[in-house]
Amino acid sequence: MTESFLNARTAAISRPPAPAKRWTRTRIIGHVLVAFWAALIIGLLLDLYAAWDIVLIQTYGPKYWQGLVTTLTLVFSSIIFGAILSVPVAYGRMTKNKIGAAIAYGYVYFFRGTPLIAQVFLMYYGVSEFKTQLEYVGLWWFFREAWYCGFLAFALNTAAYQAEILRGAIQSVSLGQWEGAASLGISKFVTFRKVILPQALIVALRPYGNEVILMIKGSAIVALITVYDLMGYTKLAYSRTFDFQAYLWAAIIYLLLVEILRHIWDWIERRITRHLIR
Repeated sequence: MTESFLNARTAAISRPPAPAKRWTRTRIIGHVLVAFWAALIIGLLLDLYAAWDIVLIQTYGPKYWQGLVTTLTLVFSSIIFGAILSVPVAYGRMTKNKIGAAIAYGYVYFFRGTPLIAQVFLMYYGVSEFKTQLEYVGLWWFFREAWYCGFLAFALNTAAYQAEILRGAIQSVSLGQWEGAASLGISKFVTFRKVILPQALIVALRPYGNEVILMIKGSAIVALITVYDLMGYTKLAYSRTFDFQAYLWAAIIYLLLVEILRHIWDWIERRITRHLIR
C-alpha cells in the first residue's frame, strides 16, 4: 500500500515549466550573424546558378581533378615525411643534451616563426643560387623541380609543428606512468611504445588533424612557383576565361575537402577513445 501511494504521488508531481527564453543582446547578435551567413551562402549558390557555364566545367573540370590529385599527393607525402622527421626533432627538444636541444630549438623556432610562403621561395629561388655546387654533388635534379622544392619546404615546415605537437603530447602523460612501468621491470622502450605513446596519440590526434587541414589550405602557395596543383589550374582557368566562377569552384572544392577530412578525423577520434568514459 505504501509503495502504491508513493508511485501515485510521484506520478502526480510534474516538472516545473522551462523558463521562457528572453531575447538578450547576445541571442539577438547570434541570430543576426546566423541570418547573415545564411544569406551569404544563399547568394553564393544563386550566383553559381546564374553564372553556370557548362563549357567551363567540361573544359577545366579534368584539370581541376588533376590539380586536386597533385595537391593531395603533395600534402600527404610532405606530412608523412614531416612526421618521420618530427620524431628526432621532438626528442632533441626533450633531451638534456644542450647542443642537441639548441639545434632542435633553432630548427623549430625558424620554421614556426617565418611564413610558409617565404620558406617555399627560399627553397625554390634561393637554393637555385647554388646550382653549380648542387650539380657537383648530384642534387640539382631535385632542386630544379618546383614540385620537389614545394614538397621539401612543406615537409620541413610541418615537421617543426608536428615535433611540438608530439613533444607536448608526450609531456602531458604523467611521470607516474614511467615510474609504474619501471617498478614492474619494463624497459623504457617498451614503456614508451605500449604505455606512453598510445596515451600521447590520443592527446595529439586533434592537433594533428588541425595541422593536416592547415597544410591542405596552405598548399595553394605552390601555385606561385609554377606547380599546377588545384590553385595552379584555377589560376590557369581564370587567366584564359576571366570568369570569377573558377575561383568559386576552387573554394568549394577546398571546403569539401576540409569537411571530409574533419569528419574522418572525428571518426578516428571516436574509434580510439571508445574505451574512455564520456
